[in-house]
This record gives sequence, structure tokens and C-alpha cells, in this order.
Amino acid sequence: MLTARFAALRAANRRALVCYVTAGHPDRDASLALVQGLADAGADVIELGVPFSDPVADGPVIQASSQRALDAGMTLDGTLEIAARAGSAVPLVLFSYLNPLLAAGPDVLVRAAQAGVAGLLVTDLPVGADPEREGWIGEGPLAFVRLVAPTTPTERMALIARDGGGFVYLISRLGVTGARAELPPDLPATIERLRAVCALPLCVGFGVSSPDQARAVGDLADGVVVGSAIVSAAERSIDGAIGFVRSLRAAMDAP
Repeated sequence: MLTARFAALRAANRRALVCYVTAGHPDRDASLALVQGLADAGADVIELGVPFSDPVADGPVIQASSQRALDAGMTLDGTLEIAARAGSAVPLVLFSYLNPLLAAGPDVLVRAAQAGVAGLLVTDLPVGADPEREGWIGEGPLAFVRLVAPTTPTERMALIARDGGGFVYLISRLGVTGARAELPPDLPATIERLRAVCALPLCVGFGVSSPDQARAVGDLADGVVVGSAIVSAAERSIDGAIGFVRSLRAAMDAP
């Protein structure tokens, strides 16, 4: 489903808008409504975040949303229930740390696929860190979306690209997630370096927080990932978050 989505976007000369949602934030029903609303608002891929007690790669906004969801009883199984109930017309990518996946049992990847999930991104499982578990995911039914950092050597970029599926998520800057006022100046060079060794679509995230930034990244990459800004907007209003995503899509599509 991810491959078909990116192929259709490429044929239409459009860029993917990848939107992150924390499952269970601000509550279970609201996150379901947000997932359903984002597809209509122009999202091409939705990352459904599994709340985790120690989200070390996430900034304060997503950390707080994760804790709120956990406090309300959200789990990985609850996340899959939201995915199944959403019946999303666009691909869903499960965004998780490794521990919740291991705790959910060896059939979790199959259950995720049955719930309508198309891909999996594991934030704390870099290439080569655990070949057995990487093989388990890579041989499963979900596209294994991989992360690349701006400091990743080119040779390792090539290895990550060969090992991944769906698309490659390029982290635009070091540090944790969160909205930023400006894009990093070395982003174009990093994208060019990754493109030289990667045939998968490239989506850029970490810090994109405005329509102008989304358009600027879309001019460079195959897709734009927006997370903290959507989660922050959802904290105030689900309708507001959906409207914000509409503004991102409009900016990316503007002639």
C-alpha cells in the first residue's frame, strides 16, 4: 500500500504529506476522529504512534501526549484497535519503540496487518543492532520503514536503504522531535547524499511546523513528515489540527 501510494504521488508530481498522531491523545475517541479526519484533509500517510513510557527520541510535546495516553490506559493493542476502527483510506505506519512490540508477542506484526497497518517504524532499532529482531520485522507483513540521521555516513545510508521498505525517514536534525522555526541549512546536501544511494522515496521530518516549511521541504524531498505541530494542535482542538493539516496540503500543492 505504501509503494502504491508513493507511485501514484510520483505520477501526479506531488509530494507526500506524512502526519503523526499519538494513539489515545488527547483521548481514544479524539485520536480516532483525528486519524479519520487527516485522510480527508490531505494526508497521504499517517504514522500512528504507540505510547511508550520512555520515548527518548521524542521532544516534550510528543512525550507529554504519550504520557497522557498511557495514563488513560492506551496500549499497543488499543492502538491497533484505533487503526482497525479508522478504516483509513491512506496507509497507516505503526510508529513504535521496540519494547512494546516485544511485549505484544510474536504475532503482533500479523495482528497489525490485519488491523489495516501497512508499515512499521521502530525508533530504537538501528540497522545491525539486533539482526534476529530485524529479520523478524523484515520478513513480516509490514513495510520496514527505516530512519536516517544527517550524520549517517553515505555507506551506511546505502545499507539502510537496501534494508528498508516503503520509504526512508530522513531526520532533518540531531536531537529530539519538536517544532523548529527554521530548517537546517545543510538539509539539501543531506538529501542529495541520500538520494545518490537510495531508490526508496525520501521523507523528511523532525521540526517541520508550518505550511511554508512543508512546502520548502517538499521542494527537496518526496515527502514531508509533520508530528509535534499536529499533536500540539490536537491538544487544543481536533478540528483545529485537521484544519492545520489542510493548510500544509494547500501550501505543498500551491503552484
